[in-house]
Amino acid sequence: MDLVSCVLLLGICFLLYILIQVIRFLKGDSDLSLQWAEYFGHTPESKLSGNVVWVTGSSSGIGEELCYQLAKLGCPLILSSRRENELLRVKQKCIEISRLEEQDILVLPLDLTDVSAHKEASVKALQHFGRIDVLVNNGGRSQRSLFVETNLDVYQGLIELNFLGTISITKHVLQHMIERKKGKIINISSVVGIVGAPLSTGYSASKHAVQGFFNSLRTELTDYPNILICNICPGPVQSKIVENAYTEERDKINIKADQSHKMTTGRCVRLILITIANNLKESWISEQPYLMICYLWQYAPTWAWWITEKIGKKRIENFKSGQDADFSYFTKRNT
Repeated sequence: MDLVSCVLLLGICFLLYILIQVIRFLKGDSDLSLQWAEYFGHTPESKLSGNVVWVTGSSSGIGEELCYQLAKLGCPLILSSRRENELLRVKQKCIEISRLEEQDILVLPLDLTDVSAHKEASVKALQHFGRIDVLVNNGGRSQRSLFVETNLDVYQGLIELNFLGTISITKHVLQHMIERKKGKIINISSVVGIVGAPLSTGYSASKHAVQGFFNSLRTELTDYPNILICNICPGPVQSKIVENAYTEERDKINIKADQSHKMTTGRCVRLILITIANNLKESWISEQPYLMICYLWQYAPTWAWWITEKIGKKRIENFKSGQDADFSYFTKRNT
């Protein structure tokens, strides 16, 4: 084979490689680093089994599903949320679907906004298991309302719960991890923690705060290389987060919407576990077009602004017509 033929063959192989990567990205449901970890990295089964995991917001949605998948991995669990009866339900199912026993799961009711109770809760968790290997900061609440129509106390509530409550519980657990010189702090943020979105100004602000805080905290822990700080940013996922979202008033909750077009909770949680098992510092878990928007906000913000304005207008129209705000971007693809 002469030189020209070799160069031509290499060129064709390179173009095929690029084409494969583009297709993988367009059909993917996570960022490229997480996709690589899923195919070539460690599995949750090989890295997480036996870890003591504390999950806040574990009575529904992502937190509930996370508990089930962790239980199947053999992870002793600390379940926390405000609703003790729901935590007991989740505990019972964890026992039914796994080899965990009664003493392997601690139900620890917790209100993230009651920061005065967080130290006592941390002490109880440590007394029960003797250690906390992984803290999953999952508890939180979303928002579906326009800024000009929303009371200020809604924003106060979002910051108190999603940001201040999260860093408060982290402060108590982190001290324990520093003493052991190892541990994982996993923060379930959101794609709106790295981009802007209409109807979610307060929620987005609280998640930006979470991202900024933990990215900064990571730089303070360089003497502890075995303590992982990880921010996970899911896009639209099937859960009750929309149903429980704040609207114009802090005590007004009345949102019902079809969520069948969103990523399944099980798939989202599997990707979260892969992120944790491979010690990734950040991951984006979302289908298109949100995954593309995340990349544009990182690398081409001018384009991102233009696209976000177009999507944002339609999102508001959907919301005002009573549909799920994200509905229209999926129906054409799935029908």
